[in-house]
Amino acid sequence: MSNNDLMSKKIDWDRIHRHLDESNTAIGKGFPADPDKKIKILKQRAQLLSRETGKIEGKKAQIEIVEFVLAYENYAIESKYISEVYPLKEFTAIPCTPNFVLGIINVRGRIISIIDLKKFFDLPDKGIADFNKVIIISSELNEFGIVVDSITDVRSIMTSEIQPSLPTLTGVREEYLKGILEDRIVVLEAAMILSDSKIIVHEEVDT
Repeated sequence: MSNNDLMSKKIDWDRIHRHLDESNTAIGKGFPADPDKKIKILKQRAQLLSRETGKIEGKKAQIEIVEFVLAYENYAIESKYISEVYPLKEFTAIPCTPNFVLGIINVRGRIISIIDLKKFFDLPDKGIADFNKVIIISSELNEFGIVVDSITDVRSIMTSEIQPSLPTLTGVREEYLKGILEDRIVVLEAAMILSDSKIIVHEEVDT
């Protein structure tokens, strides 16, 4: 449509005013005629909305973590990255892999690679025992199990409780740290562990 056509069209101001009147009437429905009472109701609604918004924000600021022991220290990972916890009974070693790759396990027909975080983080090695657990972590791109000494707790925390931590305090490099809690539990950044290219092994066995 050309500018001349637009200019030639007559604007129906009466229709526009009718729509405005109808909108104002709809907005005013349910309110008393007294202006002071209107203001009081609006304030009550604003306070209610503020409380509801605060509840939503509070829920967003809360996360669930799974705590575990690793080389005599307490660590945690967000439960949203954990698909299940599995007892370490037997595993099959894979040749030509880094020393932190223990091997593979069969979890109800699924073949899962498992890694030893102590060796991956260069932490003191306690060896593998029957009571070790495998925490299977996953994302859209990757899935594997991490071997831990034991599971100690599952709980919810506020994200504001997680404070920055120097890697020298934990022995874990900074890129894998989400932070540390007041009780000195180290929260690991599972997303970084899952996306680390060093964990994706492409080596093949020579035949």
